Amino acid sequence: MERHRPTLDAAVEAVRVRGHHTAYPESPSRSVYGEDAAPVGQAAFEARLGADFPLDGPGDRGRVATERSPYGPVLGVTYPRADADALVAASTRALASWRRTSPDDRAAVAVEILDRLNRRSFEMAHAVQHTTGQSFVMAFQAGGPHAQDRGLEAVACAYDMIGRYAGESRWEKPQRRGGGLVMAKRYTARGRGVGLVIGCNTFPTWNSYPALFANLVTGNTTIVKPHPGAVLPLALTVAVARDVLTEAGLDPDVVLLAAEDPDDRVAADLALRPEVRIVDFTGSTAFGDWLEANARQAFVSTEKAGVNTVVVDSTAAYRPMLANLAHSLSLYSGQMCTSPQNLFVPSGGIETDEGRKGPDEFAADLGAAVADLVGDPARLAGVLGAVVGDGVLARVDAVAELGETVLAPTAPAHPEFPDAAVRTPAIVRLTADRRDVYGREHFGPISFVITARDTDESLRLLRETITESGAITASVYSTSEDVLARAEDAALDAGVNLSENLTRGVFVNQSAAFSDYHGTGANPAATASLTDPRFVAGRFDLVQSRRHA
Repeated sequence: MERHRPTLDAAVEAVRVRGHHTAYPESPSRSVYGEDAAPVGQAAFEARLGADFPLDGPGDRGRVATERSPYGPVLGVTYPRADADALVAASTRALASWRRTSPDDRAAVAVEILDRLNRRSFEMAHAVQHTTGQSFVMAFQAGGPHAQDRGLEAVACAYDMIGRYAGESRWEKPQRRGGGLVMAKRYTARGRGVGLVIGCNTFPTWNSYPALFANLVTGNTTIVKPHPGAVLPLALTVAVARDVLTEAGLDPDVVLLAAEDPDDRVAADLALRPEVRIVDFTGSTAFGDWLEANARQAFVSTEKAGVNTVVVDSTAAYRPMLANLAHSLSLYSGQMCTSPQNLFVPSGGIETDEGRKGPDEFAADLGAAVADLVGDPARLAGVLGAVVGDGVLARVDAVAELGETVLAPTAPAHPEFPDAAVRTPAIVRLTADRRDVYGREHFGPISFVITARDTDESLRLLRETITESGAITASVYSTSEDVLARAEDAALDAGVNLSENLTRGVFVNQSAAFSDYHGTGANPAATASLTDPRFVAGRFDLVQSRRHA
């Protein structure tokens, strides 16, 4: 705690004021991480390939290897195959001592884990790149420092909340006759039990760290169940956590890995165990809904599918708007839960600094901006990355069935990895009555330019589709303060975070730790926000003791 107190205090202050803050530099620069950090990290990653991952733990059901890089090669890393009974038993045993570890010590352990993960950001970047298909720079940032910042944000939120509501007090009640009543009272934040964190294929660390570190600080043990396609990033995380716990004289089974064969259904098994009192999940709507309906004994946080929406009314910066939208549609091949899908444009067109643009012209110009962005092989590799799964490839390749194709997808060669699965974004024109198409998520590089009667109808459809299907992000472009105010009202009604007139430096896909909330918990796309009080408060109970002073 002595070593990490400045980091923790700064993080607590940051979550209170919501300004810019980062503890872990996002640039993979030699001047930041050292001359040898990049080659050492790459060598460490390559040494993992085709080998057993050295991780001890309870139960022995053999080994399992399930990962293939979207860039081509089979990773061949083998992990201990999860034994659900042994994992739950070990996690439950570790719970008693972890609950009795002080909040200060738990927070210090959590920050030490993050500090060590940061020092291994290059190894983590390669692991994330070759399990998710992100470009290297994106994998470094999103899988490393940005994920670490989100983890530290969760540490700070949990530590701050416990500090506000747990502790000791002196209670005095004056009486008319004789001395007053005086009581000494103690309030302890008690972790709810065993936590289960179910990772996703696209952002295994970024989406898992808030839950993992909130669990740790609030006194819960955690079983980390990675997606079979992205095990290595979370195996590295669990290994670091167990090392720190062991060195601190604590039970390493506070954090456990549950790697599985895809047919094992370990997540569904673990989620219903009575000992499992917290479940965090990122992934499909079907399984998220199942968890919410069936894991009744647990506090359940889910992030699922959604229809992220953009309303275009008018703009004073037409080309910058197109460039911003093109980047947002293309980034990581649209495989972000924050990627825009539905773009509503009024049938009468939009007023711009280049004159009025009709829906046809806007769609064509947006298609040209996307094509220009991904037309350069160097930019293509850095922006698009690779497609993570066969389901995304199938959807993109069948996009002509959805409507009028404005921009057809292509399958260019990756300049570095010839076996990479790459698709450029597709844009489809629809009318507002085709809600059967745009009213559901099409995960991947597919977006729709939808002609609405006017901006009022665009805002109504934003409100209705997000209320029905959920969304993580929404965006609006308008030069009218009245339209912006009505867009804010629509977003408030729909329970979605809104971005207004983004044209430079910030994209609707991005959210900054310590400042931006990711999701709201107010629409079907997610049951909680990363990271707000509700996300943390469900992980602990306050238990009181009192005595006469």
